[in-house]
Amino acid sequence: MNLLNTVLGTENQAPAFLSPAEAFAAITLVTTASDGYLSNEQALCLSSVLSRLKLFRSYTDELMKRLFDKILGILRQEGFNSLFNAAKQSLSQDLREAAFAVATDLILAESLVTEDEKNFLTDLSQALGLSSEIAIQIMQVMAIKNQG
Repeated sequence: MNLLNTVLGTENQAPAFLSPAEAFAAITLVTTASDGYLSNEQALCLSSVLSRLKLFRSYTDELMKRLFDKILGILRQEGFNSLFNAAKQSLSQDLREAAFAVATDLILAESLVTEDEKNFLTDLSQALGLSSEIAIQIMQVMAIKNQG
């Protein structure tokens, strides 16, 4: 079952409201922790990536930890569908594109990108409602960025 089928499932409804920052972090978190587990190394990497964005400039380390704890709690208790749907509802189109760019960057930063990861990015772009042209442009730019 791919991400798009999972997201479009109806067994879980969206949980309580997520702020745009929480929603953005949720999209990037499911990219690296779809199993419901976030290692310390992954959390540090995500915190570092997110802290460079305007949306997270005021977040302290403690605030970032609480944000990840909340998101992982929703993922564990209510499942992927609820977390993703809540995140999607809380993001403007611009933030969806930015979240997709960060998710793409996280995946492409690895030395070897698997077919599953490529499929995940395709499914994610569709689930976020991005046009194929925008998704391709984002993936091309992130591929160039990660060549260096």
